[in-house]
Amino acid sequence: MYLYNSATHKKEEFKTHTPGHVEMYTCGPTVYHFAHIGNLRSYIMEDVLEKYLRYAGYSVNRVMNITDVGHLTSDADEGEDKMLKGAKREHKTVMEIAQFYTDAFFEDCRKLNIKRPDVVQPATGLIDDFIKIVKHLEDTGFAYFAGGNVYFDTSKLSHYYVFNDHDEEDLAVGVREGVEEDTNKRNKNDFVLWFTKSKFEDQALKWDSPWGVGYPGWHIECSGISLKYNGEYLDLHCGGIDNAFPHHTNEIAQSESYLGHPWCQQWFHVHHLNTSDGKMSKSKGEFLTVSLLEEKGYDPLAYRYFCLQSHYRKALVFTWENLDNAAGAYLKLQKKIAALDPNNGTVDPAVFDEYKAKFLQTMGNDLNTSMGVTAIFDVLKAKTNDATKLALIGDFDQVLSLSLLEKAAAFRDTKPAQVIAQHNGVYIVTGEGDPAIDALVLQRYEAKKAKNFAEADRIRDELKAQGIEIIDTKGGASWKRV
Repeated sequence: MYLYNSATHKKEEFKTHTPGHVEMYTCGPTVYHFAHIGNLRSYIMEDVLEKYLRYAGYSVNRVMNITDVGHLTSDADEGEDKMLKGAKREHKTVMEIAQFYTDAFFEDCRKLNIKRPDVVQPATGLIDDFIKIVKHLEDTGFAYFAGGNVYFDTSKLSHYYVFNDHDEEDLAVGVREGVEEDTNKRNKNDFVLWFTKSKFEDQALKWDSPWGVGYPGWHIECSGISLKYNGEYLDLHCGGIDNAFPHHTNEIAQSESYLGHPWCQQWFHVHHLNTSDGKMSKSKGEFLTVSLLEEKGYDPLAYRYFCLQSHYRKALVFTWENLDNAAGAYLKLQKKIAALDPNNGTVDPAVFDEYKAKFLQTMGNDLNTSMGVTAIFDVLKAKTNDATKLALIGDFDQVLSLSLLEKAAAFRDTKPAQVIAQHNGVYIVTGEGDPAIDALVLQRYEAKKAKNFAEADRIRDELKAQGIEIIDTKGGASWKRV
């Protein structure tokens, strides 16, 4: 397998410290709000990577943190704690917020067929481990106490900017424009390992430490959790590209200074999901969540399919039109698979092995998911029997996780619908024949096509109150009573 390594800026043969085994760490969510679909693109691609590694014969220990303390509103150790911000917004305790949004995150993952990591560790559960690392860094001269906080001293490093070619002068006072200078820092890029003093007084979660009552900085959490569950040598660290600097840069600095040897050899970064206005975020424009996609009639797996059509190292532009196109292609693929006859022949081992080898090679070339999806269509066109095709599709879907066989089976079990209304190429299908409902479904479809989502949602809610469920399809819609 060959993967692009963000630390060396080139595609390299994937190697591990222990042959056949991967120690894998993925940065988890800060559980102060719902994850938006931009966040979830990273988790989808990391999920595909983990499943490919297992498919290729590796054993994998995948660890993920849950940030429930310490991540401030600025990555430069400034501003309000994101968890406290969420608690104030919803008038709940910080731990109530953390539990609610942790559960919501994993429910979104379930809908997107994202496997739960082998280890999921909230930061609040390993405070003593973080204190031990910070104390050792202080004792060995890599950290200093100033103004009530413990800082990592980046001047002790021979090389700090691992993932880019930043010049020190490019960063005036911190990693974000408009960040106030922290006068406690000896160097502009030093970062907080432990807070006892911050810019606000009402931090909800605090613990005793050698430096006073306080709480850990964001960056130390991932190092501590990985060291505990992955060990001293990490094979693969994953996350969104926005975490490369400063978060992952700081993880490397503190982990290698603590250990005294190289820590992680392979870095995998997923690029942004953008809107037409730029990078997707919780503070800009419409807050796009999995639940919102469902409310608008989309299967969450259509969004997974949308993500797989693009390479993880390319920015992906989200528009409703692009999602419509992906949803239509995903539905078309399901129908093609549903047309296969499971009783047509038996699996041909030679053909199976030939196409599996091609899939392994394709996906092993820097996780080329778009070609991995194309491999499904290649199988559908192959000159072999349907049983072999279905076996191959099921095999590939262990990695792609699009529920293709299950979706196809559902199509086979559904009675053919009947076209009962058509307008400018839009069709409404139903087997129940209720003109009043057909008309409303048609109105909703036309409103949705015109991007008048408020009207489309109003009609959907009106029909839902009547016990009617709408199923959107490419070019039309169907409905059923529930």
